[in-house]
Amino acid sequence: MTEAKPVLASVRPIPVKVIKTLHSSYQLPDPLPWASIAGPLAAAEDAVARLDERLANSPIRDGWAARTHFTDACAGLWLEGELVHLEDLVLHDAGMDVRAPTFELTRAHAVLRTRRRIADAKPDWALSAAGLAGLRGRTGQGDRDEGDDRLGIGEDGEADAAEPMRETPVDDRMADVFAAVDAAIAQADRTIAGEIASQAKRSPERDPLVYDLDWDEDERLDAWCDVVDRTRNLPPALAAAIAADAWTALEPLQHTPWIGRLLAASVLRQRSKTRWHLACLHDGLKAIPRERRRPRDAASRLVVQLEAMAAAAEGGLKDHDRWLTARTLLARKLDGRRSTSRLPALLDYVLTRPIVSAGMIAKELKITPRAAQDLVGELGLREATGRGRYRAWGIL
Repeated sequence: MTEAKPVLASVRPIPVKVIKTLHSSYQLPDPLPWASIAGPLAAAEDAVARLDERLANSPIRDGWAARTHFTDACAGLWLEGELVHLEDLVLHDAGMDVRAPTFELTRAHAVLRTRRRIADAKPDWALSAAGLAGLRGRTGQGDRDEGDDRLGIGEDGEADAAEPMRETPVDDRMADVFAAVDAAIAQADRTIAGEIASQAKRSPERDPLVYDLDWDEDERLDAWCDVVDRTRNLPPALAAAIAADAWTALEPLQHTPWIGRLLAASVLRQRSKTRWHLACLHDGLKAIPRERRRPRDAASRLVVQLEAMAAAAEGGLKDHDRWLTARTLLARKLDGRRSTSRLPALLDYVLTRPIVSAGMIAKELKITPRAAQDLVGELGLREATGRGRYRAWGIL
């Protein structure tokens, strides 16, 4: 009786080159469907421009940007199906968690830190080679200060004992020999250290249970950068929409899909469309109905990205006007106060956070928690939690 052959033995495996081509290709619509995207593109361009112009001379611009970092970070996790409460993220960022932080909360805090890093850097930093390496976490692996290394200073700040201690004097010829040997040993140590550091940068160790080792992030990221380069002659809003759509299609990084929309917002900053803020594309996409977020054709996907951009700008404009009105009303309570009063500082601080607790106020203003609660009562802030203990206040 003959042995039966496995069924899978007759199936031809897909070549690795074909797999890479399928994963690293993203075709721009040629020609672009201007009839479908012209209206949403004009609306997105106008909304983003109006918001940025309103923030240019706004007294609460910094507070608006700080608050929207929190809301956009929570929206980024919400799009992935994870619920992170805004209150928990604010307290976790201040180091005052009321419960053990969850994995989702930790990821939301990573989004928050990345947004702050991009917003505080130069407009073209995030899309540069150094910026992409920093956002991927590829910097600092095996790096050492060259100046300290050349001087023979170790990590503990003390000089390395490269030269042996000699209690007995030697003649000049032996001293030259010892100096040459010491120099050769030091040079060999530097060469070995440099090779190890460069090898760590080229192929960092990754757990195969967490990462797909066949997932070529460098190739996918190069393909995405090539797509962004091909949009240089397009309007900024359309270029950002294509960048976000291409990131979703190519998936350059395995576990950080939210970086794509932050980089798309950086496209707007790089091309001087948003000079005073970083667009909240996660928050804007959250406003799009779920059944419309992932259409099949390219034209509809670009329309969705443009509509999300417009929704984020319009929502940000409404929030700005509401917070500015609340600040104007609360500022009336500052009339007649002493110059040493902490109420103005409290008003400025509460505008930079969605909510604040007594501990956060005490830490920021360097006062006691009891004094912080008294200031909250004088300023008349709205309580946001509805609890009797561990309360928080804010301008909603």
